[in-house]
Amino acid sequence: MKTGQHLPQTMSPQGAAGTHATIVDLADWGAPRDENGAPASDQVRSKARAFAEPLLYSQTFDTGEDALTHADGVALTLQNMGASPSLQAAAYLVYAAEYLNHPEEVISRSFGAEAATLVMHTLKLVRVQRSARDALGDEAEGPLNAEQIERIRKMLLAFSRDLRVVLLRLASRMTTLRYYANSKLPCPKALARESLQVFAPLANRLGIWQIKWEMEDLSFRFLMPDVYKTIAKSLQDKRLERERHVEQVRQELAAALQAMGLKAEVQGRPKHLYSIWKKMQGKNLPIERIFDIQALRVIVDDVPACYAALSRAHELWKPLPEEFDDYIARPKANGYQSLHTVVLDEAGRPIEIQIRTHAMHEHADSGVAAHWAYKEAGKKGYGGAALAAGDFERRVAEARQTVLRQLLAWERDLAAADEAQGGTSNKGLFDDRIYVFTPGGEIIDLPSGASPVDFAYTLHTNLGHRCRGAKVDGAMVPLNTELQSGQTIEIISVKEGGPSLDWLNPELGYLKSQRARAKVRAWFNALAQQATIARGREAVEKLLQREGKTATKLDDLAENLGFKTADALFEVVGKDEYSLRNIEQLLRPAEPAPDPDQFIAQKLLKGSTDAVGNSRGILVVGMDSLLTQLARCCKPAPPDDIGGFVTRGKGVAVHRVDCSNFKQMATTQPERVIPVTWGKQAGDGKSNYAVDVMVEGHDRPGLLRDVCDVFAQGKTHVLAMHSQTQRDRTTITLTVQTDDTSKLKGVLGKVLQINGVSRAKRR
Repeated sequence: MKTGQHLPQTMSPQGAAGTHATIVDLADWGAPRDENGAPASDQVRSKARAFAEPLLYSQTFDTGEDALTHADGVALTLQNMGASPSLQAAAYLVYAAEYLNHPEEVISRSFGAEAATLVMHTLKLVRVQRSARDALGDEAEGPLNAEQIERIRKMLLAFSRDLRVVLLRLASRMTTLRYYANSKLPCPKALARESLQVFAPLANRLGIWQIKWEMEDLSFRFLMPDVYKTIAKSLQDKRLERERHVEQVRQELAAALQAMGLKAEVQGRPKHLYSIWKKMQGKNLPIERIFDIQALRVIVDDVPACYAALSRAHELWKPLPEEFDDYIARPKANGYQSLHTVVLDEAGRPIEIQIRTHAMHEHADSGVAAHWAYKEAGKKGYGGAALAAGDFERRVAEARQTVLRQLLAWERDLAAADEAQGGTSNKGLFDDRIYVFTPGGEIIDLPSGASPVDFAYTLHTNLGHRCRGAKVDGAMVPLNTELQSGQTIEIISVKEGGPSLDWLNPELGYLKSQRARAKVRAWFNALAQQATIARGREAVEKLLQREGKTATKLDDLAENLGFKTADALFEVVGKDEYSLRNIEQLLRPAEPAPDPDQFIAQKLLKGSTDAVGNSRGILVVGMDSLLTQLARCCKPAPPDDIGGFVTRGKGVAVHRVDCSNFKQMATTQPERVIPVTWGKQAGDGKSNYAVDVMVEGHDRPGLLRDVCDVFAQGKTHVLAMHSQTQRDRTTITLTVQTDDTSKLKGVLGKVLQINGVSRAKRR
């Protein structure tokens, strides 16, 4: 293998970013099928090994392990754990993928998409764990630091989504530890400590004790070699005497159970050095006082037989009541069941006895692997009996929920241990996230404090919009209920509908997820945009009707105006960001334009200083009877300072000199500007001019009436009026008639004195 790689130390699925993998079986991966169409799974492992062998040949890990030998060890460990041949085959594919240019494509083509997904997810988390391992210190004990806790949290999420990765991960680490033990090479302390504080507790919580015990003992041996050797030597010194005594009491108990007609297997239990050392430390006892140094295990057919065997053991020897535990009536959180008792023989020596059924023993050895075996068995179940599809899916969902609950219990154990050892963080692995179930058993990752509405939006945006109620573990709850890890959530929705504005109120607690909050905002923004577009469309269509252009294609119109779509045009019109005059100018055909230079030449040639007036009382210097018109943009009136602009075919447009349009035209076409002034008849009281006035103020009842009363008292006739209110502010636009704007200033001054008016001016 490439230098610096150590894949077996870091196997796991992809990180917490989230996959949707579940505990489904690996595909048949192209293996032959039997007469019933089922994959010939006994060939899957052989096919995968043959595929990987040329790729792994002569490759080594940075631990010194031969790559192919390690893969064989992982597959064998999985086999001993009861995993199916298809999962054993995955051990070879994960390592082989490192040497493929396009591993996902190649593995998918040769072994199926499911196998490729498992391999790629495993390789992704490999890199995460590899980069995080350096943070581990050399101390064997002590709380995990914040970086380690975050890494474990990501691993937990990944593990909970695919049980196959749990088994692959533990089997790989177990194989590596065995390599160091057999080769006598020093094991890196970081690797041993990670095994002891992360993977052994994981195996324990999932009930895979055969891995847990061996991993603990080997890690203990590498981390504390002197203490390990001392305990091992103490046990070895009296090994023969102890074995003779254990065999004696074993035969005695077996004979007693047989005499009462109880079918039972009585076995001597193995001694686990790490558990002995932990008991010595926890109870401050010498090794002679550790009860399970001499221990028996009794396996019977059913639960009544367990209690019958317990009763007979207590009749033979003196029990210690304080050392009795009934884990059958009160199973451990990880599902472990057994009867534990300690008795004293005739010489007063303690003997620990465990009594359980065959099913309990299988679970104690394999733990979650029992769920795995059920899944691998398919709809035939454990015993081969037919199983209904609904019951099958229910059992799979229960298995998945059981795993997550054990991972959550493990987190609580770690948090409690951190607090007991003086940890200051007081932050558990899942304090920032929670993990809940859909009714089908799928695991959903949510931020801590999330509500059923967050859950609905995580599943699907449309479901979130239509969410109207929720059930938590079968009970109806309010939509702002704070969810807890391990709960099963069911969403009640309507066929059509949208979110509530209340959901965006943080004080009401409907939404915790920023992603869900963004989806609700987007929904309301889309509604507002639709209303704006409809308003703009209505304005444009009315304009087309006035201009007699209803046959105009709206998309073509928008394109000619520089917009990509008609909706884009409607939106800016609806927002009053685009004037309808632009559309009018496009729709009206251009009239033949007279030579503009004719007016300019005439002005220069005549050079006359005569001022000729017209019917509006406007004098155009140097022009005889020239057509003039008052500009509608600024509506000039005497005695405003005015200027003229020669238009194309419409004479001279008269503007106020402070008009923005006039200033712009004078800048771009100064040759068209012509001087104009008010004639004698302007301002004589006989000519009236329309002027726009704008009044702004605080909206209140009667404001419009008061404004109109002031204009009436000032004998100023109001021609038109328009008001617009936004929140508590109102804007009133009036078109009034006056013969002299200087008289209008007095009226506007009185308007400004009205209660609530903040500004009154000409437009």
